[in-house]
Amino acid sequence: MKPRLNPYQAAPAAIKPMLDFESAVQSLGIEPKLMHLIKMRASQINGCAFCLDMHAHEARADGEAQQRLDVLPAWRETNLFDEREQAALAWTEALTRIADTHAPDDVYERLAAAFDEKERVAITLAIVAINGWNRIAIGFRSVPGRRHG
Repeated sequence: MKPRLNPYQAAPAAIKPMLDFESAVQSLGIEPKLMHLIKMRASQINGCAFCLDMHAHEARADGEAQQRLDVLPAWRETNLFDEREQAALAWTEALTRIADTHAPDDVYERLAAAFDEKERVAITLAIVAINGWNRIAIGFRSVPGRRHG
């Protein structure tokens, strides 16, 4: 695959707000392993090879088990994810597929049972951020293994 352009080089001032948003999301207190799961699951749904490559590498560096990354697409079929992780993954899927799901009440209620209001906002913003990054990386054909910036 040939990259279309590097948005960091083509329009650094335009990409800066996205980088600032990502920094803000990272400071909201979501535990790193959960953040990695959110980023990986949304990127799997969206088919973003660049983001999957980057976030799998980061997750493993932060101590995430390869087995959990391997079965993440079928998280409902395992006992490897705790209730909080399952609630966040279900919310990630619902918001990533928003046109089809419309963020169902039962999925939100599961999220609300596992996380306080501030955490729900933080998780939702993390989902918004990774979906935005997926669209940038897919749209401009970012190549896995290459880093921008």
